[in-house]
Amino acid sequence: MKQYSVSGCIVTHNNIRTIKETIDSLLCMTQGVSFKLFVVDNLSTDGTVEEIRKNFSERNIEIIETGTNNGFGSGHNIILDMLDSKYHVIINPDILLRQDAITAMADYMDKHDDIGLLSPRICFPDGRDQILGKRDPKLKYLAASRIRNEKTPSALLREYAMLDADLSMPLDIENATGCFMMIRTELFKRIGGFDKKYFMYFEDCDLTRTVRKTARTVYFPQAVVYHVWGRESKKDFKLMLIQIKSMLYYFWKWKP
Repeated sequence: MKQYSVSGCIVTHNNIRTIKETIDSLLCMTQGVSFKLFVVDNLSTDGTVEEIRKNFSERNIEIIETGTNNGFGSGHNIILDMLDSKYHVIINPDILLRQDAITAMADYMDKHDDIGLLSPRICFPDGRDQILGKRDPKLKYLAASRIRNEKTPSALLREYAMLDADLSMPLDIENATGCFMMIRTELFKRIGGFDKKYFMYFEDCDLTRTVRKTARTVYFPQAVVYHVWGRESKKDFKLMLIQIKSMLYYFWKWKP
């Protein structure tokens, strides 16, 4: 079996609207490293899998249909035993690359053995930076994030997202977003991947915090990815309840 220096995984559930453009950009832009992409489908009913097979049948993609939907983290964990790469990338199905961000991140981790997880600069498709938490979640930060104003972020949101730090240079962070992150594959496998008790939301905060026990977690703005961020939990009551459940589990698990 060929060993790839970087593997990536997208977990999908009814993402036909964005999945083709996401995969296109990943495969077209990732040129500096050998790259294998897994797509784990959590019981899509909108033709997502058919769309992928129709457009990428001859590309280096492995599709796994779970036949169920056990959530984001569990979907990513399914491929743990299949990974034989040096680095692994967690990728949302609504991510776009316009540069070879994966190679840039792998090169940076090659030069810094103490980094376990690397988070890129994440922007909206129009180029605006997304204001994302870089400190451990706290209730005050989450409240500030919920009522955010993108143009004039509050003091608490600025603190949560470390907006007053020099974000033009790499810096250590406490929290990284799961929409796109690179982790050392050996470390990812050793810690058992994501905590499967989260269905969705906060599993990325949990993973980052677990990685920090043994390695650095770093923000790397020299790699840029674009995220079509829908913030669905603000629009869907069921998703909001899932988010609250995950939040309660997170605070219980990491209580002082």
